[in-house]
Amino acid sequence: MEDYQQMIARQRKWMFYLLAVLVLGWGLTPWQPVFLGLLLGSILSFYNLWLMQRKIQKLGEFSAKSMSTKGIGTFTRLASGALAVVIALQFEEYFHLISVVLGLMAAYFVIVIDYLFNRATD
Repeated sequence: MEDYQQMIARQRKWMFYLLAVLVLGWGLTPWQPVFLGLLLGSILSFYNLWLMQRKIQKLGEFSAKSMSTKGIGTFTRLASGALAVVIALQFEEYFHLISVVLGLMAAYFVIVIDYLFNRATD
C-alpha cells in the first residue's frame, strides 16, 4: 500500500507541474485560447485523477475486508468531461474546444509516463 501512496503523490506532483506550465503558456504566449482550453481540461482531468485514486483506494480497502463497494465513479468522471465541453462551447471565444478535450486526457498521459519512468528505474 505504501507503493500505491508514493505513486499517487508522484502523479499529483506531475499534474501540478503540468498545470503550472499551462498557466505560464497561457500568460506568456499569444495562443491564450489554446492554453486556456488545455488548462480547463487538465484541471478537470486532475479532479478525475484525484477521484479515481480515492475510489480505487477505497475499493482496495473494501476488498481486503471482503466487503463490496458501489463502483469507481465512472459516471462522475464522464459528467465532469461533459461539463468541460459545455463550458468550452458556451465560451468559445476563450476556450479552444480541441484543447479542452486534449486537456481532459492529461491525467492518463501522466499515469502512462509515471509508469514508464518508474518501470525503467525498478
